[in-house]
Amino acid sequence: MRTQVAIIGAGPAGLLLGQLLHKSGIDAIIIEQRSPAYVLSRIRAGVLEQVAMDLLDQAGVSARAHAEGLPHDGFELLFKGQRHRIDMHRLTGGSRVMVYGQTEVTQDLMDARTAAGLTTVYEAANVKVHDFDGATPRVTYEKDGQTHTLTCDFIAGCDGFHGVCRASVPEDAIRTYERVYPFGWLGLLADVKPVAHELIYAHTDRGFALCSMRSATRSRYYLQVPLTDKVENWSDDAFWAEMRNRLDPEAREHLTTGPSLEKSIAPLRSFVAEPMRFGSLFLAGDAAHIVPPTGAKGLNLAASDVGYLWNALADFYNDKSRAGIDTYSDRCLRRVWRAERFSWWFTSLMHHFPETGAFGQKMQEAELDYLVNSEAASRSLAENYVGLPMNFGA
Repeated sequence: MRTQVAIIGAGPAGLLLGQLLHKSGIDAIIIEQRSPAYVLSRIRAGVLEQVAMDLLDQAGVSARAHAEGLPHDGFELLFKGQRHRIDMHRLTGGSRVMVYGQTEVTQDLMDARTAAGLTTVYEAANVKVHDFDGATPRVTYEKDGQTHTLTCDFIAGCDGFHGVCRASVPEDAIRTYERVYPFGWLGLLADVKPVAHELIYAHTDRGFALCSMRSATRSRYYLQVPLTDKVENWSDDAFWAEMRNRLDPEAREHLTTGPSLEKSIAPLRSFVAEPMRFGSLFLAGDAAHIVPPTGAKGLNLAASDVGYLWNALADFYNDKSRAGIDTYSDRCLRRVWRAERFSWWFTSLMHHFPETGAFGQKMQEAELDYLVNSEAASRSLAENYVGLPMNFGA
């Protein structure tokens, strides 16, 4: 087979890139090691920045997000038993975020790709990328007992942290940076109404908690837990009891509980690989970087990578320009490191770090007090939370 762009990974990053390229008249085939059902079963983030929504608009797949998503103008910080609202809309001059689950984004992109008759190869085994530092890059994989070869002009590595694309880069050509946090998030998804209209980020001496949602009838809750905890040791009743202990009295009174649809523990890490381009191979999304979920940046960073890559490839095919290709990594990494900084800072502020003791707890409370009582500090938090605008010409 032959295509212009081979996309490895059919998560939201790969699917969004495929749809944007299709809109620009560029041929792309997506290769995915898992089944469609498995891809859709992955429970991930649900807060979309304006950049992500704009790209979904340009891809022609945003109708359901606009109809069913929940626009949020702010969020709340809970500490010392009291909630304080950060008015993002006012502080940023009108910016907001959209609460719409990553699973729904993925489903919308899958449906659009199917409707357009575009090729996605699911359950491809032993996927390998070859010759991306030469003139004839190609992808090989096994399917239905046969080995297939896909030749292409470019390879987009959208295959996640554990994918084959970054692992195929020579060790001396790439540098990685990593911070692993000493705790995880125990998440529970349930068909219950949210405890509040907007997200609540809770800092307590028992640990961090987050009250989030996927819709007006489906909620997502998180508890900070030690890395040694096992999800099977947490019953639904135990989860809800601990969540109550980390909320303020009003939220505790309005908390609706129910059986879990999904429950899991996710470790937290910050990770960046540099550069993000190696000849004809480009890394995008989790293949290149991971952020702790505290700042809701993971999917949004992946979308911005895809936006830069789509623009670069469109310039190459339509205008014979390599400028976007040559500056892809630098543009992405500038945005990545800003998001990494914010996610690291917000994680460090909101979570309980046992090694810092009582002094560390008091420093966090003092900074939170400053955040909610300083207009300038609140604005900085709001601006980082809603995300940076994307400028393809910068």
